[in-house]
Amino acid sequence: MKAARSRFNVSEWGLAHPSLVLYFLVALTLIGMLSYSRLGQSEDPPFTFKVMVVKAEWPGASAREMEAQVTDKIEKKLQEVDQIDVVRSYSKPGETLVFFLAKDSTHSRDIPDVWYQVRKKIGDMQNTLPTGVKGPYFNDEFGDTYGNVFAVVGEGVPHAELKRHAEAIRNEILRVKDVAKVSFFGEQSQRIYIELSNTKLATFGLNIADIASALSTQNAVTGAGYFETADERIWLRPSGSFDDLDAIRDTLLRAKGRAFRLGDVAEVKRGLIDPPGERMRFMGEDAFGIGVSMRDGGDIVALGHHLDDAVTRIESQLPLGIRLERVADQPRAVRNSVGEFVKVLAEAVVIVMAVSLLSLGFRTGVVVLIIIPVVLAITFLFMSMFDIGLHKISLGALIIALGLLVDDAIIAVEMMATKMEQGWERAKAASFAYT
Repeated sequence: MKAARSRFNVSEWGLAHPSLVLYFLVALTLIGMLSYSRLGQSEDPPFTFKVMVVKAEWPGASAREMEAQVTDKIEKKLQEVDQIDVVRSYSKPGETLVFFLAKDSTHSRDIPDVWYQVRKKIGDMQNTLPTGVKGPYFNDEFGDTYGNVFAVVGEGVPHAELKRHAEAIRNEILRVKDVAKVSFFGEQSQRIYIELSNTKLATFGLNIADIASALSTQNAVTGAGYFETADERIWLRPSGSFDDLDAIRDTLLRAKGRAFRLGDVAEVKRGLIDPPGERMRFMGEDAFGIGVSMRDGGDIVALGHHLDDAVTRIESQLPLGIRLERVADQPRAVRNSVGEFVKVLAEAVVIVMAVSLLSLGFRTGVVVLIIIPVVLAITFLFMSMFDIGLHKISLGALIIALGLLVDDAIIAVEMMATKMEQGWERAKAASFAYT
């Protein structure tokens, strides 16, 4: 009978090929150190938000009408999507919100196709919605986080002026490496208000319907056709559309056979929507917020350095009285997290070195000491290969694994030392430690 085939022993193979083992050890350590410098860094691990919001508006409709004629139709169409998990809807007067939740088992790479199917199916039934319905609108990006938030502030500076400078700042930030999206917070829409006096309306024999009709007719955007020459086609467009407030004031109104200017019977002025939809304040001052989102797989720490350079450049171009203040700084938090890990690693190396040298002797302690940075470097290499960055979860796992690694290294070395004390040969004792 043939003897049973012996199990492969890594320790035994390593002792038989010391030069090759040393080569791989040094090479993997150097590559791992290089991989560490290229790992993406963020506060939280990237994840795919498997929720889409479908919104529709129908001005003047009651909540019951929204539910019966808009919400129910959207829900029934969404139920045809294969990856559906849950559909939740909220109807209120003039507006409906429908939340589509995909199955947890849906792979992240398939989510864009799911959102395409949702848009396609809702687009196919859009003509069945009542006349006057606005939308539906889709939002599948509300799960984005803004690691950096800035505030554009200026005491006594009008909101429109802050917005103009915020637009210029946004264009500068979009050029920064690893920036995916720049959004505004606290933006207040502008409106043109026409304030009418009932006394003047009665005096001139006008009513609100006449004024609304005159404004709509004057500012109508319609095609006037075109004519063709031998070389080109020339489009015709009617003049008279509103370009500024004076054009609105000059709108002609007719009543009782007489013509009047709108400015004669009403006050026309530009202002912000009241009440405001949202407002942002920074240190007691009205502000215009700017949120910066990082691209997937980016390095938040590197992005922070790039943004610091961009902010310095932007601040030098801002006029006197307008400031760009930092509200949230995620890169700093991530730098602190990574710094804490490096601190824990250094403390672990010092403690293990001291304990190993005192309890196991110099040579054995050095072996245990070398294992920690080598294994971590190889771990960083595999993290880079599998696109795993440094964040709360991976750093926590590395700290836990560090304790297991030190414990396992001490056990293996101690077992080898024990077998050698029992008279075993060094090669046999090292091979036994693997088993």
